[in-house]
Amino acid sequence: MSHDAAPIEIVAAVIRDTAGRVLVVRKQGSDTFIQPGGKPEPGEAPLPALARELHEELGVLLEAGSAVPLGQFEAWAVNEPGRRVRARAWLVRVAGTPQARAEIAELAWIAGVPPHDCRLAPLSADHILPAAARAVAAI
Repeated sequence: MSHDAAPIEIVAAVIRDTAGRVLVVRKQGSDTFIQPGGKPEPGEAPLPALARELHEELGVLLEAGSAVPLGQFEAWAVNEPGRRVRARAWLVRVAGTPQARAEIAELAWIAGVPPHDCRLAPLSADHILPAAARAVAAI
């Protein structure tokens, strides 16, 4: 792939538990954890896309009105070599107990700040989780 290819556009969620841990997921065939989320379908708005992905991958429902925008972030993709990924990310609440479904091989609840105790994608470690930590501190 060319390094000048357009970034892969995705939506991503930061889901926290009552202890303040953050949910990350690992896709089948990958050794790196990422935020739950995925690629919007053509013409699909970002938040509905995020709700769909959370339901497909984790079996949970996005709680209406819970999404706090964290911003848009870009980094090298871990699952598509040579490509960059651009994520619109939100801090969200979900209804239901997350379970690994679809292409998700494993879930992990990790500290919202380093050390994270698992291999995290640069997008999560360097951009999304620090933004979420700042947002939580401001609430």
